[in-house]
Amino acid sequence: MVTRRVIFLLFDSVHLLDLAGAVTVFYESGCCGYPYELKYVSPYRQPVSSAGLMFTQVEPLESVQVQPEDILIVAGMELSRWNRADDPQWIPWLKQAARTGATICSVCTAAFALAAAGLLHGRSCTTHWAYTKQLQEQYPQLQVQENRLFVKSDRIYTSAGISTGIDLALFLVEEDHGPDFACTVAKDMVIYMRRDGAASQQSVYLQHRQHINHQVHQVQDYITHHLHEKLSLSALSALVYASPRNLTRLFKAETGVTIGQYIRELRDEKAKQLLKEDHKAAWIAKTCGISDVKHLRTLARKVGVELNMA
Repeated sequence: MVTRRVIFLLFDSVHLLDLAGAVTVFYESGCCGYPYELKYVSPYRQPVSSAGLMFTQVEPLESVQVQPEDILIVAGMELSRWNRADDPQWIPWLKQAARTGATICSVCTAAFALAAAGLLHGRSCTTHWAYTKQLQEQYPQLQVQENRLFVKSDRIYTSAGISTGIDLALFLVEEDHGPDFACTVAKDMVIYMRRDGAASQQSVYLQHRQHINHQVHQVQDYITHHLHEKLSLSALSALVYASPRNLTRLFKAETGVTIGQYIRELRDEKAKQLLKEDHKAAWIAKTCGISDVKHLRTLARKVGVELNMA
């Protein structure tokens, strides 16, 4: 298994959580079975965080050559202390990194750095809610989006303020290793799984998990791995040592949907994925626990494919 590199670019006055949130996601991914190689670079020998903490063992930019398969994350910084006189020290390096085809990301105010390097020209993007207006005014050629956790534009990703770097990092892990594994990482970190509702990448596997109730997570995980089986309320209740009535109430309170609705949504989501891969209808029906061929035809029309009845 090839270990993918994640390179973090630190400016002076970097915000600690902008950096540490994303770092922790990739670190925990390794603890859960899929490691990443983490590297830290800076145009400064010993960058200092906005909270006064100094970083050592940070590599100089010129010592790290970004590769196409790398993820480069620029952590947000205190804009009032951002020294633009140093642009020539990092902008050429960042532009070269983008030219390689690497995945380039910003957390919070680091969107201003991507914009300064010309990487967001004509693109949809976002930043901390307090700076979206300033970003749009300063760079009118950008399409700055408000009220978004993160925005993906080809291989350029921008996230909103502070903790949304975690959301973006989880999404990157999901792209590499699938939504179920991303849920595992989030659970290991004991955090909410939040998704940008306006994003086209929305996955039902990560919807309705904005809670930290262990029993409900356990039921959700079991459903995900047993869609091909008949899932009864009594069996799910026994799994978490709850009565059917209590589980029904708890599940709806934590997720906002009923257990039956959740199962239907997951089955439909998985079926649509398999339909896109041109699997046979009978196999999809068995795998997803869907017995109605008419329903499969409806799903096929939604994803724009023909139902393979061979």
